Amino acid sequence: MPDYDILIRGGTLIDGSGAAGMRGDLAIAGGRIVALGPSLDGRAEKIIDAEGLAVTPGFIDIKTHSDFVLPINPKAESKVRQGVTTEIIGHCGFSVAPVLPGKTQLLADYLSGGAPWLPFREMSFSEYLATFPAVSVNTGVLVGHNTLRLMTMGLEDRSPTRVELEQMLALLEDGLAAGALGMSSGLFTPPGSFAKPDEMRAFAAVLARRRAAYFTHIRDEANKVMEAVEEAIEVARDFSIHVEIVHLKCSGVDNWGKAEAVLERIAAARAQGCDIDCDAYPYAAGANPLKNLLPPWVQIGGNATMLARLAQPETRARIRAEIERAGLNNWGRIPSWEAVQISISPRRSDTAGQTVAALAAAAGCDPIDQICDHLIADDGATRVLITSICEDDIRTIVRSTTALVGSDGNCVATYGVVSQGLPHPRFYGTFPRVISRYVGDERLIPLDQAVYKMTGGPARALKLSDRGLLKEGYRADVTMFDPADFRDQATYADPHRYPSGGRTSVIVNGTVVVENAIHTGATRGMVLRREPDGSVS
Repeated sequence: MPDYDILIRGGTLIDGSGAAGMRGDLAIAGGRIVALGPSLDGRAEKIIDAEGLAVTPGFIDIKTHSDFVLPINPKAESKVRQGVTTEIIGHCGFSVAPVLPGKTQLLADYLSGGAPWLPFREMSFSEYLATFPAVSVNTGVLVGHNTLRLMTMGLEDRSPTRVELEQMLALLEDGLAAGALGMSSGLFTPPGSFAKPDEMRAFAAVLARRRAAYFTHIRDEANKVMEAVEEAIEVARDFSIHVEIVHLKCSGVDNWGKAEAVLERIAAARAQGCDIDCDAYPYAAGANPLKNLLPPWVQIGGNATMLARLAQPETRARIRAEIERAGLNNWGRIPSWEAVQISISPRRSDTAGQTVAALAAAAGCDPIDQICDHLIADDGATRVLITSICEDDIRTIVRSTTALVGSDGNCVATYGVVSQGLPHPRFYGTFPRVISRYVGDERLIPLDQAVYKMTGGPARALKLSDRGLLKEGYRADVTMFDPADFRDQATYADPHRYPSGGRTSVIVNGTVVVENAIHTGATRGMVLRREPDGSVS
């Protein structure tokens, strides 16, 4: 009998701790790493020649929305082909469970701007995890606060009653008991933006008792970004729970240059004992449902009410005045409407790739009228890209030793229903972009630090018990790539492109999922669950 299932020979082992890489061999058996060393003896069913390759832990995408697509794209090609072996889903308050009786269409309408092709059904959170399909990546799941509020209160701008709050807390308890890693919030958009800090503190108390974590799209990433960061820090300090500030950015021209001060504030909180982290994607454009760029009051009452409201001239005049005064909701002031580009439009697919400015000019109308008309025509489901981030701030965040890497992207593919539209290139390119551009081209950080920000760092933040490092006994999630030929090729104009690198290979739980840049079809990912002590396995 062979000694090992897989023996990787002669690669540069970068273990994910931040330590420098060392040439050596790595052996896998029974889905785990069983040996590492300069030169391993023994036989193996499969030997991989890793000469010239970096051999690292599988990348952990700590911030994704792949719950919107994994059930219809289980091979997760755009992620595994950039080295990702684990995704954390259910972010920004948007989870696809729980779905209470009679509320299926409500949630489908609410999430249409991010999940236009996903079928929804009534289910508890425990049923959601128990019936999660076989996919190619490991998956950790969060309970979304916006979804809890939607199930309980709809899109109402008010505080919950005592009964409503108790119902939301009970739904959170159900999700945590089923193994959810924690709760996410999206305080930037309805209905999360209608929640006051005291409401969020009630959820934090449950998370603390359950030793679960809190992942937050903070209340404002633009003009009040520092105040929003302070709100997250207060939760970490007062409840002694892990807080993750997701896709950290300083959005809008009035806020460019603030990233260093924000990172310093987070570092100070960590020095004071707060368990707090942040992550970011390395692109100047973000992405969101188009409706979320408008003032939050637009969405009160739900999708049908919103669409009727958008048809009214007085609504458009009010939106126009508010945006002229303060910029886009959560995104701040943009240079012009050329900065907003249609990404996915289920009912107006011909507009994908065009800017709001160009569409308004072609229609001979004002940009606000164009936006309202587009949302009405698309039943509210339009998704856009918004270029609102400063490249110097991106470099500051990449250079940080503590800011982690998260794509904020879905797992998609170059075929099938998920190949539609022009999604953000981060879906295909986040991890190789950090390595090729900021490690290779600009030399902002060394490769071992970049790998830490993608592996050991997020594993520590997530409290993964046996992933994120190349270490004996750990799960065999392994990524291999040529650092000189591992480059993002996805662009805003042509996003459906996998990274370069013909020798890229990826192993998930001891099974080869990508071999020499070709997907093997394996779907050996596991649903990760939080244990009572707070660890995740």
